[in-house]
Amino acid sequence: MFPIFKIISESTDQAFQSLKSNKLRSVLSLLGISIGIFCIIGVKSAVDSLENNVRSSLDKLGSDVVYLSKFSWKEDPGDNYLKILRRPSPSYDDFKAIQKKVKSAQMVSMNIFIGLKTIQYKSNSVDRASISAITYDFERMYELDFEKGRYFSQQEFFYGANKTILGHTIAEELFGNIEPIGKEIKLLGRKLEVIGVLEKSGEDLLGVADFDEEVLLSYETGKKIANLKSKNAFGNTNISIKAAESISNEELIGDVTGVVRSSRKLKPKEENNFALNEVSMMGEFLDSFFGVLNVMGLIIGGFAIFVGAFSVANIMFVSVKERTNIIGIKKALGAKRYIILLEFLIESIILCLVGGLMGLLLVFMIVQLITMVDSIAFDIFLSFANILRGVAWAVGIGVVSGIIPAFIAARMDPVVAIRSK
Repeated sequence: MFPIFKIISESTDQAFQSLKSNKLRSVLSLLGISIGIFCIIGVKSAVDSLENNVRSSLDKLGSDVVYLSKFSWKEDPGDNYLKILRRPSPSYDDFKAIQKKVKSAQMVSMNIFIGLKTIQYKSNSVDRASISAITYDFERMYELDFEKGRYFSQQEFFYGANKTILGHTIAEELFGNIEPIGKEIKLLGRKLEVIGVLEKSGEDLLGVADFDEEVLLSYETGKKIANLKSKNAFGNTNISIKAAESISNEELIGDVTGVVRSSRKLKPKEENNFALNEVSMMGEFLDSFFGVLNVMGLIIGGFAIFVGAFSVANIMFVSVKERTNIIGIKKALGAKRYIILLEFLIESIILCLVGGLMGLLLVFMIVQLITMVDSIAFDIFLSFANILRGVAWAVGIGVVSGIIPAFIAARMDPVVAIRSK
């Protein structure tokens, strides 16, 4: 055991001695390793950060929730574009039928996008605020968190009270430092009392469950100020169905399909004129998409690493040539082949580790600079797993670069080596 530690120690010293004695050559040789590791781990960190943002955004939709809509998430709309446009949007009748007849559902919620409208409070106004009418279980379905105020009561829902809930950004732009709860805003000529303000949503690229710019109305209130049966060709209605405990999505989809087909009076041979979506549908697409991005990073960094590996191999060949006499003496004194082999192999790995750590340090510095920029759409981070990947790449390159020179050194004849100049 102790000879191994001695070999590692001597090889490490020799590697750093080689770096010191040939600074320019060493820097140029290790630059390829550094750039390669920087490209591979930099791209991997960016892709991981993007994937984390997208997947965490989709997680807000819920893995046990099924969504009834016009468009399928896994179907290319271009294939049957006109046919899909002719489909009816999910309706309140669909919602009531599912709520009443689907026993495998824990809860059902519907939200209808009314449009982008102007809202006013005295002389202040916000243009293009997103107005949506929602059913009672919307709060539980999307787990709404309130910064101020409360959700609609059942009585307010039933009677269509003139009350509203504002998203964080809308409330901030409309009221500033004024307390919004209890104030009246004007929307489409109707006065509405603000009873709640939602907490600021987390930043994500997809904007899933982002209610910062939303104005929420109860379904009954929405009926009073807009035509909720408006036939929007692209669909403005979404129905969410959450599975009951111990009920699989497959079973829930089967039940919902039967109820909606019955509600829409579809004949047995007619195909569905609706789509049932779930988060898992996005899994395959995301896996292939982010897989391609990772491969691109590997290809980009691979060229630099390829050049760097040859440069390190060149250093090792020179090192073997310069120390031929010493190798001969060591072998004459009884040094085994594997000891000589390990000595040069470890030296090659140490050199590549130095280059790799320089590349990782550069990635870390770039990531820190990026996180200071407010306009970045998502947080970029260097994970511990990617640091380990960078180190593993460096070790692997060190083995590949040093194995041939190490074998040449290990197979030298001690007499020939001692006599060489």
